[in-house]
Amino acid sequence: MKWLLALLAMALAAPAAAQAENDMLIIAHRGASGERPEHTLAAYELAIDQGADYIEPDLVATKDGVLVARHENEISGTTDVDQRPEFATRLTTKVIDGQEVTGWFTEDFTLAELRTLRARERLPDIRPQNARFDGLYQVPTLDEIVLLVRAKEAETGRTIGLYPEIKHPGYFRSIGHDLAAMLVEQLREAGYEGADAPVFIQSFEVAPLRRLDTMTDLRLVQLIEADGSSADDPPVRYADMVTDDGLADIAGYADGIGVDLRLLIEDWPNDLIERAHAAGLLIHGWTLRLEPQFLPESLRSPEMTARDADSLAMTLISELRDAGLDGVFTDHPCRLTDCYRDRIPSLPIPPVSGDER
Repeated sequence: MKWLLALLAMALAAPAAAQAENDMLIIAHRGASGERPEHTLAAYELAIDQGADYIEPDLVATKDGVLVARHENEISGTTDVDQRPEFATRLTTKVIDGQEVTGWFTEDFTLAELRTLRARERLPDIRPQNARFDGLYQVPTLDEIVLLVRAKEAETGRTIGLYPEIKHPGYFRSIGHDLAAMLVEQLREAGYEGADAPVFIQSFEVAPLRRLDTMTDLRLVQLIEADGSSADDPPVRYADMVTDDGLADIAGYADGIGVDLRLLIEDWPNDLIERAHAAGLLIHGWTLRLEPQFLPESLRSPEMTARDADSLAMTLISELRDAGLDGVFTDHPCRLTDCYRDRIPSLPIPPVSGDER
């Protein structure tokens, strides 16, 4: 706790100190999702304009086998599908990675049907400013995201990377959609090949990454949560993955790990970054957000303001960068590229639950 108090004191002494250098990759988590509804072309374009090095589309499949960007294949929280009477009979319950989920699912919609829906903010109580954009944007395809990246590269003269995550790949393969193969083929057609291409492919599941290692030279990243197990191999605990033996095993099929920031900051300083590098792995952390309720519970206090939380988060990220963290996922790319220094939220902070990676 002493290190936390010292860091907080440093942060409050310079509440909006910009990083003098930023050699970490800035990965726009679902786009600039702190300012636009996530996984929309608007969120991706804003992230690029804010200076993000990579944009992150989470990929799922439609009924007719098209890769589209949604955080989950269940879309009631991110589209207006529940307001569309023509799709009322599509409401169903499925078992996804061992969990019962009720809602509407991308794999039950053709692309043409999905395109009639409109995106909406997933966390309107936390980000009401984003809800102003509800109804404006369609669910984008991977093809459209690549076209946007190419257009912005031509406009800006800089390389913009793609960091796709295949969502529930084991489940999708069981119903006839091989997300790994679909993604590799589509990226190859778009000209993304080889270890030097500006692409990382990520997954929480192990088997799809092992398969991908035989299919492509594009860089692969094993995602690791702070607790729990891999959905496709429950005996493989995430805690085991960050041991020396676990890291060595990952290095046999992947190029990096993407870790829950709690694994780094709740017991900081620790040697996870150093040990990942020693195993030959890059290490990226997820997810940096400005809102206080997204800080690990151990770092919050009742009197903490949004500005306090932002300053603490930025100080922690600076410490991790100095320790060698190779990249960070963020909902707010502009905060890390110093696009602004004072746009810290001052809204009430309600509780949040669910999968917030």
